[in-house]
Amino acid sequence: MGTLRSMAGMGVLTALAILAGLIVVHESGHFLAARWQGIRVSGFSIGFGPALLQRRRGGVLYALRAIPLGGFVSFPDDDEDSPIPANDPDLLRNRPLPQRALVIAAGVIANLLLAWAVLVAQGFVVGIPSGFSSTPGVLVAVVQSGQPADAAGLQAGDRILALSGQSLGGGQEAVQQLVDRIRQAPGEKLQLQTERAGQLLSLSLTPSPVGGIGRIGAQLQPNGIEAFRAPRGPLEPVRRANRDLVALTRRTLEGFGTLITHFGETAGQVSGPVKIVEMGASLAKQGGSSLFLYTALISINLAVLNALPLPLLDGGQLALLLLEGVRGRPLPERFQMAFFQSGFVFLVGLSLLLIVKDTSQLPVVQQLLGH
Repeated sequence: MGTLRSMAGMGVLTALAILAGLIVVHESGHFLAARWQGIRVSGFSIGFGPALLQRRRGGVLYALRAIPLGGFVSFPDDDEDSPIPANDPDLLRNRPLPQRALVIAAGVIANLLLAWAVLVAQGFVVGIPSGFSSTPGVLVAVVQSGQPADAAGLQAGDRILALSGQSLGGGQEAVQQLVDRIRQAPGEKLQLQTERAGQLLSLSLTPSPVGGIGRIGAQLQPNGIEAFRAPRGPLEPVRRANRDLVALTRRTLEGFGTLITHFGETAGQVSGPVKIVEMGASLAKQGGSSLFLYTALISINLAVLNALPLPLLDGGQLALLLLEGVRGRPLPERFQMAFFQSGFVFLVGLSLLLIVKDTSQLPVVQQLLGH
């Protein structure tokens, strides 16, 4: 029991370290883009709220703050008491629009570059997939709390052997067969035969309708062992990383598109930082390529999320720059202040809501609540 708890703790720490690293990379993109162009920077913070640790070096205040919901790079432009003259050419607001746009977009670019680098590293460290030795059934890799798979009693590690009395076979074909049937059955009760720790179970699963398509809130993968080989030259991992980055980014964009176009049906599936850490901890225990893929996926998701034209996000600031370029002069300060203040209230409120929602669905909390 102690060993299992230790492994779970290490998984959580690994996931937290990955998330912290992704935030550092994102903010470093903004920071380095500004310093490279000679733009004045006053602060580099990980987290929000009061500083737990801070140090000033080279005129920049580096800080680790109490609320771990992201980070920010601050500029003298934001400080009304700054001794720097308002007409200083090295202030961010006094630079041409393309330079300011690069500083804002650099965080998204940094996360995409990191995802690509992780995928390249996967090719060198783990190897290039060379085949899959499949066994019958479909493996349940991750189950999202509160979703149909969770309500049906499915757990990570279960092996689904049959659907409505029909054996699934093995390999990617079995996964596709199961996924297609789930997608075609929104609101329909499906009977699953699963294996868990050597015991056969019969479970009833009802996919939820999302845009007319059935979804269950679980990650499914072929059951078996994937084989890897050493890359054939240094360029093979790079070429594979290029393909994987495009494919993962496309899937992420499609996911955000579905969330926007079918918000009422998909809002319940949105996860916050607690659920992301829980999923990362589960994948960390699997090790190998799973952890590389998790890091790349979260980094891509951060890039796409920050590119959305919402207040306080990079996309929202770029939208304001675009409006400024169209007008030919800066937007009224009152408008910008209202835009950012409304965004702060919305994003902080949404983050807290997701944290409470995800925390309440953790197994240990469910047990304490008697569920």
